[in-house]
Amino acid sequence: MTREEVLQEFREAGALLEGHFILSSGLRSPVFLQKAKVFAEPERTERLCKALAEKLKAELTEQPTVIVSPAVGGLIPGYETARHMGLKALYVEREGGEFTLRRGFELSSDDKVLVVEDIVSTGLSSRECIEAINATGATVIAEGCLVDRSAGEADVGVPLISLTQYKVPAYEPDNLPPELEAIPAIKPGSRGLK
Repeated sequence: MTREEVLQEFREAGALLEGHFILSSGLRSPVFLQKAKVFAEPERTERLCKALAEKLKAELTEQPTVIVSPAVGGLIPGYETARHMGLKALYVEREGGEFTLRRGFELSSDDKVLVVEDIVSTGLSSRECIEAINATGATVIAEGCLVDRSAGEADVGVPLISLTQYKVPAYEPDNLPPELEAIPAIKPGSRGLK
């Protein structure tokens, strides 16, 4: 799937938004990918995650035994990608502000984990997810995501394989261009969920 085909899926779902957005990282951007609108459509989600699964199968040098995703944003793409790869899909969620495995999910030291995320911007959620997985003794071999907003700049600590890269500007809140300063900021992401 090409970059334009991926972005077209977001456009058709009404998920490629323009305005003034507060990203999960705290940075500000004139573009937001509202992936929840994409994930509301099973056929669209299947197309994207099947393409990601195919790319991961082609590029991974070591085969994973399980997929783990961070809640909330990674739940649906993690599950759907796992389905296309024939793997179990687990997730970490925040407890006391930190990611942890809950709900009876377990990993062993023999597990080779593929982290699957929706969108990577700075890689903060990914690094937190990977840290939680490492604490179990399992090994994270790579991360896959639908869109890498950093265009390869985010360091998640393991190889990052994205379905596509889509670099859009992101600014510190105290260093906004005039056109963003003139628009009220909204925070459509999930990082503040407890």
